Amino acid sequence: MKRAKFDLFMSLSRQRSVQVLIFLGFLYVLLVGFEVPFVFRNGFSLVSQDGFGTGQFSKSFVLDSEEELAEKEAPIRPLFDVPLQFPPIQSSKPERKIREIKNTLSSLVFDGSFVNMTSKDGFSGILKSAKEAFDVGRKLWKELELRKKEVGFLESKNNKTEECPHSISMSGFDFQGKGKRMMVLPCGLTLGSHVTVVGRPKRVHLEHDPKISLLKEGQFLMVSQFMMELQGLKTVDGEDPPRILHFNPRLKGDWSGKPVIEQNTCYRMQWGTAQRCEGWRSRDDEETVDGQVKCEKWTRDDDANHSEQSKASWWLNRIVGRKKPVSFDWPFPLSEDKLFVLTLSAGLEGYHINVDGRHVTSFPYRTGFALEDATGLSLNGDVDIDSVFAASLPTSHPSFAPQKHLDMSNRWKAPPLLDQPADLLIGILSAGNHFAERMAIRRSWMQHKLIKSSNVVARFFVALHGRKDINVELKKEAEFFGDVVIVPYMDNYDLVVLKTVAICEYGVHVAFAKHIMKCDDDTFVRVDAVIQEVNKIPENMSLYVGNINYYHKPLRNGKWAVTYEEWPEEDYPPYANGPGYIISSDIADFIVSEFDRHKLKLFKMEDVSMGMWVEKFNSTRHVQYVHSLKFSQAGCVDDYYSAHYQSPRQMICMWNKLQQQGRPLCCNMR
Repeated sequence: MKRAKFDLFMSLSRQRSVQVLIFLGFLYVLLVGFEVPFVFRNGFSLVSQDGFGTGQFSKSFVLDSEEELAEKEAPIRPLFDVPLQFPPIQSSKPERKIREIKNTLSSLVFDGSFVNMTSKDGFSGILKSAKEAFDVGRKLWKELELRKKEVGFLESKNNKTEECPHSISMSGFDFQGKGKRMMVLPCGLTLGSHVTVVGRPKRVHLEHDPKISLLKEGQFLMVSQFMMELQGLKTVDGEDPPRILHFNPRLKGDWSGKPVIEQNTCYRMQWGTAQRCEGWRSRDDEETVDGQVKCEKWTRDDDANHSEQSKASWWLNRIVGRKKPVSFDWPFPLSEDKLFVLTLSAGLEGYHINVDGRHVTSFPYRTGFALEDATGLSLNGDVDIDSVFAASLPTSHPSFAPQKHLDMSNRWKAPPLLDQPADLLIGILSAGNHFAERMAIRRSWMQHKLIKSSNVVARFFVALHGRKDINVELKKEAEFFGDVVIVPYMDNYDLVVLKTVAICEYGVHVAFAKHIMKCDDDTFVRVDAVIQEVNKIPENMSLYVGNINYYHKPLRNGKWAVTYEEWPEEDYPPYANGPGYIISSDIADFIVSEFDRHKLKLFKMEDVSMGMWVEKFNSTRHVQYVHSLKFSQAGCVDDYYSAHYQSPRQMICMWNKLQQQGRPLCCNMR
């Protein structure tokens, strides 16, 4: 009985196995039937050879490098059309077409025929200057376009290695000739370079200048001081050259009432933190410069209690009963009408000043400057110069030639514009010979994925330079990188406002940008933070975003003086500081239309001009003013949106910190 049941069970199992095998065979035939036509239709190259799959999804598994991952995050759009090897995959997203903009010249046109050259109106003065600058600019651009032979000559000339003298000497007569009081150091300085000055400080004189004496009108001060400076290249008319080292001995006339030595740096007319030597040796716990203290001692021990050493000496004198005053250990290193020999030397960590063979002070190098930047020695003030001698100078030209600064690599080219509105245009004001500044921006924050994907567009706006060779290099730079817009007028510091109008014109008519940001070429911009700040405001609202000043008054005296003819009112309108602000496209469109109709008032301070234009627009349509201190005016602050006064080296440093640590961190300040 059991045997019969077992045979019946085995018979049923065999039948099921046969049915399963028949089903699998049928399925195999079916799959083969579908695959064979697919292979013949698309080619055998799509079939995987490594067993990981079939079709277009098959590839070997390789771990991406960090560089490849970065490229995937921020793809660089090709500058030419890539032929498709396979039929394009249909997508629900609209195709983003590329627009090709070949013209490097701004479309901004200034018709000076409407300018009344005899008018005494305050705003007409800048119009007269603009007319002259555009007339000169048109001639320069015409020469630049026509004189191709000169371009070739300049190119071959600039490519030659320039040699500089190992030493330079000048007599006092030659140094002070024509009032220049300047020694040119064509290749700058290098480690071990030194400059020796033989001179004689003048006797004290009455000083009535309120900027120095800080006294009321009619009062005076007895003053004797001079300034020795290492300077960099001059940039544009109206802008002072950078002071890489400002050495200022004040024999008499300092606000402290004592002889002091003050040292500092200045970049883009922005002074750093001064280092003052007031006669007391630097503290033992203070950093040294190549092992030398920053300030040596030249005052008496029993003078005011400025150090622990002076206090101890004072008590010792009281105990021993010494009544006679302690003599000077060493008087102030410079004396009126007494010959001195001063040597400035370049060390590993900073500059060192010796007077008559004795160390006086050392000044550490500040971030942003290099020894090769110091291309001139200037001496001004109450001093007569007998001779100047510079030695151990570099004999090869460092990097002031544009081709030394510019990295002509496709990697730094600007991505093309898309045939759709950009979220933001960042217009960067720059000068013709600021090759290093522009290259630093290309290598830093212009590598942000929002710019590489063309959602944000960044362009440099540059006017023509007085030197033809710089214009030649500028035009070549613009044609290669595709991110320079040349505004056709002769550059001038008081006409920067014209570049701002050109930014608005480009943003409205070329980039079709929803918002427009203006900044300078020494401004580091956190693109993502700026976009986030703009997106806080509803799209249908007009906006003006930046570090906004309220109720500021014009300065009527000094370097930044504004006359009543130029600005008759007592207050400026609310305006955002120039190093970084944002406006909506409707405001930019209003500015361009007013300019085209010759109704736009121009003022020499471009940020105040923007405030004036926005105020006029606000009278007819409400503007949302957004104030933020994170658009830093005086340097860099933590968690910045934009940081001003950043040198090319600081730009690269800040970008590296942002990439490596993921946080907006400042680099060392000057």
